Amino acid sequence: MEMKMNGNRNSTLFAGMLLAALLGCAPPIFAQYGGGGGMKQQPMPQQQQQPYPQQQQQQQPVQGSQPPAAETPKVDPEEETAYKAFYDAKAGPSDQVIKSGEAFVQKYPASQHVEGIYSVLTQTYFNAQSYDKMQAAADKALALNPDDVNVLVLIGWFIPHNYNPDDLGAEQRLDKAEKYETHALAVLVSLSKPAGITDEQFEKTKTELTSQAHSGLGLIYFRRQQYDNSVKELQQATQMASTPDAIDYYALGFGLEQLHRFGEAADAYTKCSQAPGNLQAPCADSAKQAASKAPAAK
Repeated sequence: MEMKMNGNRNSTLFAGMLLAALLGCAPPIFAQYGGGGGMKQQPMPQQQQQPYPQQQQQQQPVQGSQPPAAETPKVDPEEETAYKAFYDAKAGPSDQVIKSGEAFVQKYPASQHVEGIYSVLTQTYFNAQSYDKMQAAADKALALNPDDVNVLVLIGWFIPHNYNPDDLGAEQRLDKAEKYETHALAVLVSLSKPAGITDEQFEKTKTELTSQAHSGLGLIYFRRQQYDNSVKELQQATQMASTPDAIDYYALGFGLEQLHRFGEAADAYTKCSQAPGNLQAPCADSAKQAASKAPAAK
């Protein structure tokens, strides 16, 4: 993964090498929680999810008129059985989830469950490192539900972590990721708690998704060398995350260095060095270097 930044070329290449070392690692929220699972705009712990059908928008009656009689959707027993089989398989091996999900959307392309299945497939393809299929499933999920926060946050996070400035359309992909994360944050503000989970579970999930959206934005601005914006986003991401990502701390430290905030950079690098993973040693070295540049305390 090549990076183009201003400043010392050696430090730039070193930054790119360290970031590349963590590519492909699932962000904490996506490792812990599943995708849509038939829910619409409702992130929730996987073990608490229920196979609810997607909420359908209801037409508002014209003032003074009688509301139209609600039509009871026809239920295909075979379709519901297939959906239940997919839902029950969500906690199993990725290949089984993928096989079941792909079979369902092929057989029942107009099902009310399709968006939720594409949402789950997006996450499952990510776990299986089938990134082309992941992005295709994400596009289909968002075409059906543009407010699917699980998909928005994941794809917005994935793009800046898998970015090559020499690729055709690289900047457009960053624009897409920024749009996704910004919209996800707006959707998260207005989410209502679904039935079946506690207030604590709901708030925890919202906080983690919000943290991950800020993480995605922080890496987007980092790629653009917009270090002031990157630092602001990564500070929010690391402060809100239950288990902050080492790569966020590293990018935060690097951005703070570019802003000549060396004391804060040393602190970010130190936290990076304390997180599990292969950035511990290089972050410890970076912390020492940044601290040596910080003004002496008076």
